[in-house]
Amino acid sequence: MYILSQIFIALVVLVLILKLYLSYRQINSINKHINDVPHNFAKKISLQDHQKAGKYNIAKLKLSIVENILESVMMILFTVCGGIQLINNSIHLTQSPISQGVIVIAIFASISTLINLPFGLYSTFVIEQRFGFNRTTFGVFLGDLVKGIALSIVIIIPLLYLILWFMGVIGSWWWFWTWGVLVVFNLTVVAIYPTFIAPLFNKFTPLTNDILKMKINALLIKCGFISNGIFIMDGSKRSSHGNAYFTGIGNTKRIVFFDTLIKQLNNDEIEAVLAHELGHFKKKHILKQMVISFLLTLAMLFVLSILKDQAIFYNALGVTNITDYNALLLFSILISVVSFPFAPLSSYFSRKNEFEADDFAKIYSNKKDLISGLVKMYKDNASTLTPDPLYVIFYYSHPPASVRIANLESDRDLTLEQILKLSQKRW
Repeated sequence: MYILSQIFIALVVLVLILKLYLSYRQINSINKHINDVPHNFAKKISLQDHQKAGKYNIAKLKLSIVENILESVMMILFTVCGGIQLINNSIHLTQSPISQGVIVIAIFASISTLINLPFGLYSTFVIEQRFGFNRTTFGVFLGDLVKGIALSIVIIIPLLYLILWFMGVIGSWWWFWTWGVLVVFNLTVVAIYPTFIAPLFNKFTPLTNDILKMKINALLIKCGFISNGIFIMDGSKRSSHGNAYFTGIGNTKRIVFFDTLIKQLNNDEIEAVLAHELGHFKKKHILKQMVISFLLTLAMLFVLSILKDQAIFYNALGVTNITDYNALLLFSILISVVSFPFAPLSSYFSRKNEFEADDFAKIYSNKKDLISGLVKMYKDNASTLTPDPLYVIFYYSHPPASVRIANLESDRDLTLEQILKLSQKRW
């Protein structure tokens, strides 16, 4: 076996061990505090709700442990053990290298989907059902799956054909032109998502609460935000969890509230939550994230352009066919492994953006309304109030509940370290 194959296996195993260790720490932290509501939430969240959240999160973590183990095993089986090569050897349906490549990648994606399907079913119809969150019927679940596959056929497969054509025809600068295509593709999807893609899965109706609409419009004017409408999404069709988000770009921007969130929060709390979301817009967080994502994609495509002609790259990962489509497939697997150790970096900047959006909301709305709204969301969504600090560093895109509330309650500028110390004292 190639020494590089051994290094790849070792890397997969080390990443798995790290994920399992983080899950163990998170479960241990939740269990340690499961019979004690954190002091600053004691008057707002009952012990029963706190324990329910703990058990719910532990159930999800245990499922993720099994999923991570299976994912790592399958990753090794597909690569070093020859799974992808076996798929290559089984395909003799076409003389076109591009068509063959699309078929190989489609088969790999189909197998991956089938492997992940039981986890989705168990999560939805066992865990979410057990804790009273699931409202999805099997028909809706199956419909979502079919629609997702159909979208992939209509959108992703033509894109894949174009990328493989670029890789084989354009020459040494294929990676740059492919990057340009991906940028245009992503921007197009973001633009058409609100009006063409999202309605395939959910129903969106204009906000009819006149009082709330007036408050929101006043806030939008104050913040200088122009949207294409305020809509209510039938999130209750699938779950009782609540949320709100912006979607689209340019003239397609719209504000979306889950119908469950509208029922959870009062008008003032909804206004405060929206002010937080507007903070992301005004601070250009979404734009910055897109730019960073595009630059990372450019860098990865450049690295792929170097690896795709190296026989050692293919052989180390169990493939003998040196083809563009195998390079693309193997590189996507490799990236999924090597990127995890860098998760704390992206999570840190995401949490930093959330603090900035909260600070913006304190200026344009009542911070007490935002705090009460967040507490209701933590309760209704069964978010754990006592996460493990190391698990937070890797996985949390939002600050932990105690940390976030501490920042909102403060009337002075605090460093992240000061906020962490303050929140720990309140546990």
